[in-house]
Amino acid sequence: MNILWIQNGRVIDPANKRDAISDLYAVDGQIVDSLSEAQQAAATVVDAKGLVVAPGLVDIHVHFRDPGQTHKEDIRSGTEAAAAGGFTSVVCMPNTGPVCDNAGTIQRIMDKVARAAVIRVYPTGCLTVGMQGEQLAPTGQLKKAGVVAMTDDGKCVQSNEIMRRAVEYAQMFDLPIMDHCQDASLTEGAMMNEGEWSLRLGLQGWPKAAEDIIVARNVILAELTGAHIHMQHISSARSVDLLRRAIDRGVSVSGEASPHHIEFTDADLHDYDTVFKMNPPLRTDADRLALIEGLVDGTLSCIATDHAPHSPTEKDQEFDYAPFGVIGLENSLASCLTTLYHGKHLGLSEVIALMTHKGAEVCKLDAGTLSVGAAADICLFDPDEEWTVDSNKFFSKSRNCPWHGKTLKGVVKATYVGGEQVFDGSSITV
Repeated sequence: MNILWIQNGRVIDPANKRDAISDLYAVDGQIVDSLSEAQQAAATVVDAKGLVVAPGLVDIHVHFRDPGQTHKEDIRSGTEAAAAGGFTSVVCMPNTGPVCDNAGTIQRIMDKVARAAVIRVYPTGCLTVGMQGEQLAPTGQLKKAGVVAMTDDGKCVQSNEIMRRAVEYAQMFDLPIMDHCQDASLTEGAMMNEGEWSLRLGLQGWPKAAEDIIVARNVILAELTGAHIHMQHISSARSVDLLRRAIDRGVSVSGEASPHHIEFTDADLHDYDTVFKMNPPLRTDADRLALIEGLVDGTLSCIATDHAPHSPTEKDQEFDYAPFGVIGLENSLASCLTTLYHGKHLGLSEVIALMTHKGAEVCKLDAGTLSVGAAADICLFDPDEEWTVDSNKFFSKSRNCPWHGKTLKGVVKATYVGGEQVFDGSSITV
C-alpha cells in the first residue's frame, strides 16, 4: 500500500474553497480524508511547513513535438519539464509530424506516453485533415482513440463554413473545440505586433484585428450552434472585450491567457531578440493589462503556457526567419505568481485556480482538485522564494525562454502524480 502524509502545509484547493494549514493524505494514489493508526505508521511523511500544498497544475496547451520533431522536445523531456514546473496534467496540441488527424497517430502518441511520460498527458485531435482547413477530420474515430478536444492549433480554419461544420461535428461527440484565432489574410509575412515598435524596428506588423475577427466569428458560431468554443492564447484587449460581452449574454465561449502575454510587451523586441518572437505576438502594455483584467473578472477562464520548443539553431537566425514560439513550463508558476499574486492583481488561491481546475474544466479532465477520491496529483511550492531563471538548466530540450536571467518569486519544491513523487525540487525521481 502506497501511503502519503503531507503535514503542516497551507493546503489550497480552490475547487473546494479550501485554504487552511492542515494535513493532506493519500492512499494508493487517491486523496483520502484521514489515515488509520496503522496507515500513519506506514506512511511516507512529508513536512510541508511554510509551503503551499496545491493540486497538481494543469496546462491545456502544450507542444511536445512528438512525433516528428523530437530534436526540439519529446514526451519524456516535455513531461520532465512539466513536472519540474509543478504540472501533473497537460493537453498536447496535434501539430506533430504527422499531425493528429487519425486514430493511428493518436495511438502512437499514447503508446509513447505509457512508456516515457512522468505525468499525465492527454492528446487532442485535428479539426481538419492535415490541418489544411478544407476537409473535416474523423472526429468520431479520434474521440474513440482518446482525444480530449479538437483543434487545429498552429493554424486557424479560415473557412467559416468548414469551421461551422467542424464545431457541430465535435459537439455531437461531446468534445470541446479550441481555436487558434488568426485571420491569415491579415498576417501574411507578419513578424510582430503592428504598432510603434514594428515601425521602429522595420518589421512587418501583425494587426490585432487578425485575432479579433476570428474571436468574433467564433462567438457567432458558438451562439448559432450552441457548442462551446475555447479561444487559445488571447493577446488583444478587443478580443477580451468581445469575450466578456458574449459571456455576459450567455454565449458558451471561453478564453485563455499565456504567461508571456501577461508579462511582456512588444517593446521587449527592441533589440530583435528572437526569443520574444511568438504567435500571437506580444502586444502593447494596454493589451497586457486588459488580459490581466480579463483574468481578474473571469472573462479569461484559465492560464495555459503554449509551451512551444525550438532548437537554439532555429532561433539563432535573422528575425524574419526564426520560428514563432517560446517555452515556459518550468517557470510559468513563478511567472504568474510574480505578475499576478505579488503584483497584487489576484490572491494566491485565485492564481492556483487559473492554473488547475479551471483549465481542467475546459477539457473536461478529472484533474486539478484535492477532493477526497481524486487522484493524488499534488504540487508543493514556496510562493515567496526568489530564484533567477537559467534556461540552460531546464529539463526541456529547448532554450527559447524569454524569462532567462529574470528573477521571479515562487519555487516548486515537489510534484506528485498518483501519490508518487516525480520531482523533488531539483531532479526527476522516476
